[in-house]
Amino acid sequence: MATQPVNVGARTGSMPSATTPLSAVHPDWRRIAYHLLVSRALDDVEETTNQHKASVPREHLVHYQFSARGHEMSQIILGALLDRPHDAAGAYYRSRPLLLSLGLSIEDALASPLGRTGGFSDGRDIGVVCNLPKRHGAIVLPMSGDVGSQYTPTAGWAQSIQYHRDMLRDEHYAGCIAVALGGDGSVATNGFWAALTIATTLELPMLFYIEDNRLGISVRGDVQTPGGNIAGNLASFGNLFIRDGDGTDPAESARLLDEVVSHVRSGEGPALIHLTVPRLSGHSGADNQRGYRTDEEIARDWKRDPLPRLRAHVVPAFMSEHEWRTLEQEVARDVSTALDGARARATPNPSTVKRFVYAESQQPGDAETVGGLSKAELSALGGTDVALDDGPLIRFADAVRRTIAHELEVNPKVLVFGEDVGVKGGVHLVTEGLQRRFGTQRVFDTSLSEEGIIGRAVGMAVSGLMPVAEIQFRKYADPATEQLNNCGTVRWRTNNQFAAPIVVRMPGGFGKEVGDPWHSLSAEVTWVHGIGWQVLVPSNAADAVGLLRAAMRSLNPSIFFEHRSLLMTSDGSARYPGDEYVLPFGRAKALRQGNAITVVTWGAMVHRCLPAADRFGDRVELFDLRTVAPWDRDSVLASVRKTGRCLIVHEDTLTAGFGAEIAATVAKEAFWWLDAPVERLAVDDVPMPYHEVLLNAVLPDEERIAGAIERTLAQ
Repeated sequence: MATQPVNVGARTGSMPSATTPLSAVHPDWRRIAYHLLVSRALDDVEETTNQHKASVPREHLVHYQFSARGHEMSQIILGALLDRPHDAAGAYYRSRPLLLSLGLSIEDALASPLGRTGGFSDGRDIGVVCNLPKRHGAIVLPMSGDVGSQYTPTAGWAQSIQYHRDMLRDEHYAGCIAVALGGDGSVATNGFWAALTIATTLELPMLFYIEDNRLGISVRGDVQTPGGNIAGNLASFGNLFIRDGDGTDPAESARLLDEVVSHVRSGEGPALIHLTVPRLSGHSGADNQRGYRTDEEIARDWKRDPLPRLRAHVVPAFMSEHEWRTLEQEVARDVSTALDGARARATPNPSTVKRFVYAESQQPGDAETVGGLSKAELSALGGTDVALDDGPLIRFADAVRRTIAHELEVNPKVLVFGEDVGVKGGVHLVTEGLQRRFGTQRVFDTSLSEEGIIGRAVGMAVSGLMPVAEIQFRKYADPATEQLNNCGTVRWRTNNQFAAPIVVRMPGGFGKEVGDPWHSLSAEVTWVHGIGWQVLVPSNAADAVGLLRAAMRSLNPSIFFEHRSLLMTSDGSARYPGDEYVLPFGRAKALRQGNAITVVTWGAMVHRCLPAADRFGDRVELFDLRTVAPWDRDSVLASVRKTGRCLIVHEDTLTAGFGAEIAATVAKEAFWWLDAPVERLAVDDVPMPYHEVLLNAVLPDEERIAGAIERTLAQ
């Protein structure tokens, strides 16, 4: 039974005095003081970038500087408590003190803001967008530059702890926790509330660590949160253990942090700790605070500086005055040495900037990636691109269900989840019966939050699981855009240190004799433009099997687009190609051979192009792309060079649809072979309408496609 909410803090009068020995925690105060002094020194160095040489002008080498002044101490104490092999933290831009406490080297801590080689990203990302890959010991998940996006991936890691421990029987996960760090402004974001719902409903081993400096850049706390205290507002939340206190008081911070960490480790559910801290700087290096803070307010914050309070706490109780001065000298020496080392590092090599958009063969010096299935696990799963020719005839939805079921059978790390996928079996009944067969730990329903679905999947994938998440309809992915974009770029922006190869099943497109702006959106080009994603758009059951299985065995994240028309009709029926069938990405299929025009299409439009093409006999060469990221440029270009003409047919809107990319490529790469301009036929630039008459007015059909072929041939 989870402990009911409790709100205890500095203002209750229950804390011990600053000189009271801590029987519960016994922290290593010298270690805490060392890291606090280092953190403070790093902020000093970055703000001058010349290491205390006042006569030298500022060098402006750190373009984005976010000070952690005032926030350091309680973070460092928290880091000292994250000592289990699979603890993890989701951080934000003031979290460097935590990383120092968890083992980040001072040189890496400086090299990343300087944009030098190594560090968090090898110069690819802002220096405060941090991560810490560790094979043994607490890691820091790859953070993003947007506020609040750390919460749901951390919830995914917390759920993966339970799965690794209970389903995979890995005892190393016993007692491990996930911690999401955020400021008071972040508690207004979708990510915070989605993660809070996930953690409390599932009683996850997750800690919400909120450090409150009363300002979201310039916005006061009571504008961000009613009453200005998220801990007070959540007092009635079920299954949430709450502590509230002063993050500048060493003894109180240590005691409260020990309480919440111990609570979460005990398996009694999630906890939230709210600690007030001062902001002893502008929001960033470029913010002088003029206009929204008075000199008196800034002075009051400096009176709450945790550094002198820590010094008073540890001297003379835990170290002598001489030992403190020696520690300061040690820090000055270590930071100076690290700064020299960071400066001496090379600038990033521009020839490598295109590496790691996708997984690639390892080269000497490449980082070992954290996330996804191992290459050994993938190799053991096997697979073939040769389809059986005597399989039963099945519909599209049955093919998807059968493929998911087989992968659940052969790979214990596969999990399937989304809104209504469990008991109901999905709104299109694609996952019908899977929960009864494989259990609620592997096939389960989620709360109604696409941010929560995708963010959770990211955290699970980083932990080594294979999440298959469903977004009910393509349009419903919009609230998850931030998480989807971040997932696609995670390998590139961490320089191959992390990856999150998830599969997102996403139905969309027009339905059986019906459309509308909300359930019938196509817009697959959005995710083609989403760097790092594989976008798969099968037109039939056999291709659906091969592409979905390939996605579930891939080192990269994949959008698997399930067309509603194919789910609702028998148009995509095909023979089942077998339980081992894996279809390589970027391999188009020539459905008709021809010599006068190349027609390129994908998805449900294939079934409208086929009868139109058949009217012209061997004059039409028809290609089903099957995947649009990557797409088969070579086959299309070779065909156009043979036929001299090209028509692209797709369901997305004409303006900026993916057909424009194909047309531009053909115009450039096959220009001298063209006998006519490249043509496109697509949906008019309007939302998908509801009534059948209106739907038919904008959607390419057999007659329009045949007309476009005829006009192009006549040129």
